[in-house]
Amino acid sequence: MTADHRDAGWPGGQVQTHLFLLAGHRAGGSHAEALSDAHRYGLAAEDAGYAGVWIAEHHFISYGVCPSATTFAAHLLGSTRRIAVGTAACVLSVRHPVSLAEEAVLLDELSGGRFRLGVARGGPWVDVEVFGIGEDRYTGGMADAVEILLRWMSGAATVAGNARFPFRPVQVVPRPRRPIPTWVAATSPATVDLAARHGLPLLLGLHADLDEKRELLARYAQVAAEHGRDGSRAPHGSVHLAHVEDTDMAAARTVRDELPGLLAGTREYVRLDGTRGGPPDIDAYVRKLIAVHPVGSPRRCRAAVAAAAALPGVRHLLFLVEVTGDRATTLRTIARLRSDVLHG
Repeated sequence: MTADHRDAGWPGGQVQTHLFLLAGHRAGGSHAEALSDAHRYGLAAEDAGYAGVWIAEHHFISYGVCPSATTFAAHLLGSTRRIAVGTAACVLSVRHPVSLAEEAVLLDELSGGRFRLGVARGGPWVDVEVFGIGEDRYTGGMADAVEILLRWMSGAATVAGNARFPFRPVQVVPRPRRPIPTWVAATSPATVDLAARHGLPLLLGLHADLDEKRELLARYAQVAAEHGRDGSRAPHGSVHLAHVEDTDMAAARTVRDELPGLLAGTREYVRLDGTRGGPPDIDAYVRKLIAVHPVGSPRRCRAAVAAAAALPGVRHLLFLVEVTGDRATTLRTIARLRSDVLHG
């Protein structure tokens, strides 16, 4: 993998720090404003010295209004010079792996190696219906998609399909000159096992606490070893909510008041059976996030970040800072997280 900037001024000095951007839409704003704000936060991340920015990908919900993380990544890569830009994550259930691989190679080449590819299984959402993929692609297609994706990005001159994606051998153009750093967003044991078999690092989500993440990482190490891989070499990533204020009480109050407005967008998920997604109790979910993530004074945030950095194998921390929906407040959080917590 390409070497990245590393943060040396805090206890997790071997762990890179990044922003994780949703481009979430709030009542009273517009989708265009949400996208513009997210782009501005990416520029601010480079100015502040973060190692990277990762953009989420969603369809048909206001929780995140970016439907193509690769397109957003291309725009941000073209606007920056140093920072890495990743996808967290491209939904393989509704993408053809060859098309995604071609985009990844193109972005890697045009950016001089600054692109990072994160992929996810996705959910049993109406997305599968809209894109005409079929439920079987969601339930059983991830392994075949990853297999094609990795062969296309391997440097091979030609690639043929497999049973699920049948096609004759075709020329790989553009042919990658270097490995494309690739992560797998994982919330289930099956996806962890798939990533471990291929030696791909994990992206661990916001919803899981540190104990839950340790369990997934331990499973990864075990399965990797069973397949002759050294799981300790995988540079896993972990997503965390982050909000810094002068006191723990003030930060917690802001998150309790403002974050539910963003999370309400998760209620717009529509499952294939017609039921709605999202946490059943948003306020309880917010309280959990406050308890387990760096939300509070600089002192509390430093302790939470250090604990996250101590997760076995985690080498990337991705911070979700879009708590309030206010651009000025979020930009202050980006700056203060960097100056008062990561270098405090």
